[in-house]
Amino acid sequence: MEFGTVITTVGEVIDVLGVAAIVVGVLYALADAAIRRVRRMGPVYARFRRVLGRGILVGLELLVAADIIRTVAVTPTIESVSVLALIVVIRTFLSWSLEVEISGRWPWQKARAGAVEADDDTAAVAAERV
Repeated sequence: MEFGTVITTVGEVIDVLGVAAIVVGVLYALADAAIRRVRRMGPVYARFRRVLGRGILVGLELLVAADIIRTVAVTPTIESVSVLALIVVIRTFLSWSLEVEISGRWPWQKARAGAVEADDDTAAVAAERV
């Protein structure tokens, strides 16, 4: 089997996995929301959006990986790399937008926010000891 054919097949398999991840994420989010609604467990909508967004993010990451594999390994022309760059920029923007929707802050703010929460916990423990 030729290298280009193998890489194209690998890219197509990863494409299918990306679409499957999105579909499974949607189905899981719907089932989780329905169960939480019936059992009256906490905020249904906020959790639904978070779970759905995570499923979409995983799918987008796989789709970007498949595009990179197929474009760079099989047909690395200026035109194909330019199209890939545009696709990656669009999907990256979508991923960041989803991340902001899910977490409520930019991805690079997580470490800082976690450090603030850790500092608050440390201060609370220190206050209890006094």
